[in-house]
Amino acid sequence: MRTTMPRIVPVPVLALVLVGATFTTPAQASAEAMSPGLLTAMSSAFGLTESQARLRLEKEERASVLAPRAETEAGTSFAGTWFDEKTNKLVVAVTDQAAAREVEATGADAVVVGRSANSMNAHKNRLDALSKTGAVPAAVASWRPDPRTGTVVVNVEAGKQTAEVASFLEKARSFGAITVNTEGVQQPQTFAAGTVGGDPYYTGNVRCSIGFSVHGGYVTAGHCGGNGAAVYGWDRSFQGNFAGSSFPGNDYAWVRTGGGWWTVPVVLGWGTVSDALVRGSWEAPVGTSVCRSGSTTHWHCGVVQGRNETVNYQQGAVYEMVGTSVCAEGGDSGGSFITGDQAQGVTSGGYGNCSSGGRTWFQPINEILRVYGLTLHTA
Repeated sequence: MRTTMPRIVPVPVLALVLVGATFTTPAQASAEAMSPGLLTAMSSAFGLTESQARLRLEKEERASVLAPRAETEAGTSFAGTWFDEKTNKLVVAVTDQAAAREVEATGADAVVVGRSANSMNAHKNRLDALSKTGAVPAAVASWRPDPRTGTVVVNVEAGKQTAEVASFLEKARSFGAITVNTEGVQQPQTFAAGTVGGDPYYTGNVRCSIGFSVHGGYVTAGHCGGNGAAVYGWDRSFQGNFAGSSFPGNDYAWVRTGGGWWTVPVVLGWGTVSDALVRGSWEAPVGTSVCRSGSTTHWHCGVVQGRNETVNYQQGAVYEMVGTSVCAEGGDSGGSFITGDQAQGVTSGGYGNCSSGGRTWFQPINEILRVYGLTLHTA
């Protein structure tokens, strides 16, 4: 059951917002100030002691703040970043030693790799162009640049190496180096669901989850409803209308609220943890812990596995997604992804479930705020 938020008046499953204003620095809120229960949830998800979880959260906050500066110092040599959970430090990949020295001067670790981010992104963009022509087999689940290997990782369903897939992979290799991964890969699907009980929002016969509060409404997934569609809250009272929506290509939307509903800078913990305050939207590097809140499976955690990933849904490809190891199920679409107190994005889709595990992607929050000119509601 939903906890903490009193139901005196219809209160939406909170969402977060951000937009071209100044962002709150994660370091301004230490692990000590995180919502009660977060350290316990982190300890359970990652097998850490409470002190180890606290240290990891503190280091992840510092890495998120350091990343933009380190990327700037790397210049055109920049190849990507990730958080190393063994050293608890930000790692920046570059293509030459001079850039590595500049990066290390910021306090980050540096590694020299063979391809820049621009090179890998150009490779990925050529694959994106193929997806727009319908030339990508359904067995190809997604693809993304990977700074650790200097390749574009192509995820393909195991046991489906058909002639069509082989042809696609041959084209992918002609654009540059790729790494083919089949381990645990399944065809991704969106996480909308038919109307069931819970604490969601509804549009038509679809149930989805609120992402983050913005001033004037909240953000969520685009596949949950089209422009102008009416939205109803957990109590089925009128909540507002979709003021903007995009899917496929993107998977984001925002709902302009009305009918007495207001916005709050909170993500529900569903009794697993205390409700989490939202203080900003600094982008978490690959390898950073991340947690998801949704109306079906509630609160689950994992790590950021990749950025700028293209997801090949049945309805069409969606670009610039972030892949995670967090599970999700039908009805969780649109829900919040958050690291500490920093909004990350809204749940799009994936595969698997929260019994056996799976993989889930989210649409980055800062992109949504920028596209619609929204401002994140922060504490």
